[in-house]
Amino acid sequence: MKTANLKRTPVVLHPDRRRVLLRPFLLANDSPGAAPAAATERARRICANVTALPETEVRALWKQVKVEFGERHAKTEGFLLTRFDRIRPLLQGAPSFSEERALLLGAYFSHEYSLEAAALFNPSMVLHPDQSDLEPGSLRFVLSLRATGEGHISSITFRTGTLDPESNITINTPTRYSLEPEQIPSASYEKVLLERKLRELGLAGDFTREALQQLGQSFALDELRAAISRACQCLGARDEQTDAIARKTLMLAQSNYEVQFPADSRLSERVLFPTTPSQSNGIEDARFVLFRNDDGTSTYYATYTAYDGKMILPQFIETPDFLHFKFITLNGPAVQNKGMALFPRKINGHYAMLGRQDYENIYVMFSDHLHFWHSAQRVLEPQFPWEFIQLGNCGSPIETEAGWLVLSHGVGAMRKYCIGAFLLDRDDPTKVIGRSREPLITPNENEREGYVPNVVYSCGSLLHGRQLVIPYAMSDYATTFATLPLDEVLAAME
Repeated sequence: MKTANLKRTPVVLHPDRRRVLLRPFLLANDSPGAAPAAATERARRICANVTALPETEVRALWKQVKVEFGERHAKTEGFLLTRFDRIRPLLQGAPSFSEERALLLGAYFSHEYSLEAAALFNPSMVLHPDQSDLEPGSLRFVLSLRATGEGHISSITFRTGTLDPESNITINTPTRYSLEPEQIPSASYEKVLLERKLRELGLAGDFTREALQQLGQSFALDELRAAISRACQCLGARDEQTDAIARKTLMLAQSNYEVQFPADSRLSERVLFPTTPSQSNGIEDARFVLFRNDDGTSTYYATYTAYDGKMILPQFIETPDFLHFKFITLNGPAVQNKGMALFPRKINGHYAMLGRQDYENIYVMFSDHLHFWHSAQRVLEPQFPWEFIQLGNCGSPIETEAGWLVLSHGVGAMRKYCIGAFLLDRDDPTKVIGRSREPLITPNENEREGYVPNVVYSCGSLLHGRQLVIPYAMSDYATTFATLPLDEVLAAME
């Protein structure tokens, strides 16, 4: 395919090591869900050492911490006092503390995490919920990105920007601040849904039956934790397999949760950092889409992959405004592998989604429920040399008058990734009505070197008038953009 009018923009988003997140510094048993009294002797020794310091030295040490870190975060002292409250049970019998000593103790159990130390890549681009105060022909967008830092842990971070009438791109400069949301306690879990997912994961058996029969049709997380503990006692001796099932059952429930950011925070400051066991090694490759509901309202959804170092768990994010987010487990036998992407509206009364169940081909699946997917139909398989190894989507389909335009990635010789495109019928997206013989974007000499060389990859593009705007990662290191006339893409489909 000739892409004579493909325009690579000069806009490049590089990893910014100045953007750091203030996070709990976890020692041994001091982890989410663990009782504070279970903290190790190491943590107790740290507390004892800080408690023994004279007040003059405490004051000097806290002043140093405040000078070095106070301006690097929006609400440093509030965070440190929260950390002090978290470790306060280790200080039973200790005298009352000055605020400075409490802040200093909180600092010993906190640290900075550099979100983008390694990479800022795999972008997804959607319309911003606020389109006010723009010149005619312009639009405002939200760009989600996979940020990777120490330990190859991936989180979701955001940028905002505008497209002018000529599709020139401006990215708003983010503040240096980053913050995590507050978690909203989940009211309850549904037994029938948990049982179904346990069967899908091969975890159903005597142990889970013993635990779940103690619960009502809906239950809280603490009730599930207690039921698991009683099931372990009831079945007698515990082995590695039982421990693994117990851990994964609890992990599955914890994977469904809600969070809320402060209303006064800027979108670029908000970070969705892994918080549950299933995400412990990362939240990967979020594909956001603006979904049009039957009643005319809109909701943002994203599919992503939760990874704990061993198991991948396809997940779903729902948000109306990028302030309040729900994390939901995807269910059903069709929920396999990575790289799922939701269509932006229902088709013939059904939800539709792209998937890659077998690491090689592209499938389309339909469902009456967003969270349950039971069957998939293969629609595209590798045909051209640049995609012989693997095909996958590069985000949700884009509706055009000619059909559903889907950007794809193909993997060829030397594991080189390129971005291509294909077209699905608007009324029956199991029908492929066109595809690009040649890729739209291949890694050029300036894009070949990076965290993973020879890769261009996207998780979602945007149509602006008749211009296709493609954000893409360069070798899994930094992010840039390309624009291409839609008519040129459609005309070249075979």
